[in-house]
Amino acid sequence: MPVINVDDLTDLDKAKMEVEQKKKEIKLERWLTSKCCEELKDYIQAGEEEDILVKGIPEDKNPFKEKGGCVIC
Repeated sequence: MPVINVDDLTDLDKAKMEVEQKKKEIKLERWLTSKCCEELKDYIQAGEEEDILVKGIPEDKNPFKEKGGCVIC
């Protein structure tokens, strides 16, 4: 997909692009925010046990755990 510099377009070209974008957007199915939030919450809670961001990484499986301290004499 080529990069388009909007500043180089005429007003007519800009309007055509905007109309095309609106046509795409109008085809999208819209949901209530409350419904989306409930589904998102349920999805997050369903995967909570395996989520390392919630549970953390076990010390024995942490590849970033420091092996030893740094000693400068």
